[in-house]
This record gives sequence, structure tokens and C-alpha cells, in this order.
Amino acid sequence: MSADNTTPVTTTAGGEKPAHLEPSKLGTKEYWDALYTREISNHASNPSDEGTVWFDDSDAENKIVQFLDEQEHELFSGIFSRDDAAIMDLGCGNGSLLFALHDDGWEGRLCGVDYSEQSVELARRVLRTRVLGEDVPEVEEGEGEEQSAAKEEDTRQEQDEEEEEEEEADVGIEFKVWDVLNGDFSTVQARPPSSQQPLEGDKNAGWDLVLDKGTFDAVSLSDSRDARGRRICENYGARVLQLLRPGGFFLVTSCNWTEEELKGWFETDFAEVYDGTEKKKLGLRQVGRIEYPSFSFGGVKGQTISTLCFQKRDI
Repeated sequence: MSADNTTPVTTTAGGEKPAHLEPSKLGTKEYWDALYTREISNHASNPSDEGTVWFDDSDAENKIVQFLDEQEHELFSGIFSRDDAAIMDLGCGNGSLLFALHDDGWEGRLCGVDYSEQSVELARRVLRTRVLGEDVPEVEEGEGEEQSAAKEEDTRQEQDEEEEEEEEADVGIEFKVWDVLNGDFSTVQARPPSSQQPLEGDKNAGWDLVLDKGTFDAVSLSDSRDARGRRICENYGARVLQLLRPGGFFLVTSCNWTEEELKGWFETDFAEVYDGTEKKKLGLRQVGRIEYPSFSFGGVKGQTISTLCFQKRDI
């Protein structure tokens, strides 16, 4: 089942993708669980320590927010606005990007997902201290990091979950444990599907905007394989395509891939949609980019990171 509730959908690789990167520990869940366990402990000791902001040295977060502000009445005009946008952040980490959007006045639904339970726990803790003004329990001295994280998770689950969800809904930011490569799409629909299903799928169920700030980089460094023996990054573009509503946008930021390589990864998948009367092909096509300070080396000009904006459209 696709997130835009279009039935049936067949997602296909339509072209050759770039060469793979060498695997590293940054492509493992164990690495990220350990990192965010430490950051939970740091945040408990000092709530002003909210954890790592990825690509901060390139000012990526501010540039992303600025880009979204500029495109609200350009690319996004007639599709969504800051008042009603359904925005998902893939691999949300500590939630920093969504907090920046919230601070900038984006008041639709902001949802961060991550496959690391510790990441989501950290983001929820930062939400409680930064946005809701609550205190976060300290980590008990003498406890090992893994033990403290497990204890904190058990304590959190014992709390009134309905009250926590209501608080998140009140501020328009929420965080979920969800794996972009394996998670059930029905659990992360942007809005409940409507009873009337338009030709290109249910535009209420799919996300208006999906963000990725370094998550595809990490996935690209994983040596895990799918059932067909392919590196799991091969499936990433198809999963993003299914998350988006027709006409929705995908904004991806990478330090491992050039702009041309990102196009190679994300413009080669498409979804075949058939509603009983007509078959259509939907895919991602680049519609925008963010420019960063450039450098020249050996006569070649480049940027330290790349950010491209793609739209899900007929191809």
C-alpha cells in the first residue's frame, strides 16, 4: 500500500544508478543508537545541549528554511502553504530541522521519523524542554549508557501516551519510530485518506514535503542487502516516491553525493499507477536547488554539500 493510497502501484527502477560508496559504521543502526544514547545523557545533564546539528558548518539548516520560505509562493503555490503543509523529516535525529521550521512559523503537521528509538527519544526530550518548557529527568549517576537508555524508554512507555500525543499535536510537531526502508506506510499517512479517491491517488494521505538532511548519506553507507541481494540504498528513492502525494516535493541534502549523482539516484525510479481506466507513470524530477559556497580544486568547481528539490509528477 502506498502512502498516497493509490492502488495498485508498481515501483520500478527506470535507469542505472550511481556507483555505490564503500560501507562504513555510519551505515549501521548500532552506530546511531550509541550516538543518540550519549546525546540523551548529555541533554539530561544539560538541556541546552540538544545534540548534533548535521551540516551546521555549511549553515544547511538555515538555508533549507530560507529556501522553503522563498518557494512558498513559487514552487509550492497552490499545493501547500506554511499554514497547512504536511511535512515529514526522514531520519530526524534530534528534531533540529523541524524545530527550525516551527520557529519560522510553519504550522501545518510536522512529523519526524527515525529507525533509532534513541533518536526519537532525544527528539521528544528536546521538544519537551525547548517547546513545551518542561523538565527532563536526569540520568542517574553510575548507570551505564545502555542501561539508562533502556530504563528511560521503559519509564516513557509507562507514562500516559495519549497525553504525550496530545501535547505534540498541540504544537504541531511529532516524532515516531519508523524505518523508511521497511516501515508500514499506513502508520505514517499525512492525513486520514478521504472517501473519494482522485485519479492520481489520495492527495490527503500523501505528504506535501519530505525532507532528508543526511539520511540518504547514512543509508548509502550501509552494507545491508534486500531480498534480491541489492544494497538497501537501491530502494530508497522508490520508498520516498510512495510517501509523497502527487505534486509533492522531496528536498534532500547530502555531503556524499554531487547534484548529478543525486539526480541519478532519485530520477530513475517511477510508480505505475492504474485506477481501472488509465495507467500513469509518476516519478521525481528536479525543480530546484540550494546554492552553497563553492570551491575549486584541480580546475574543478564544487560544493561541500548538495541540496536538490524534486517534485513527484507525471513522466
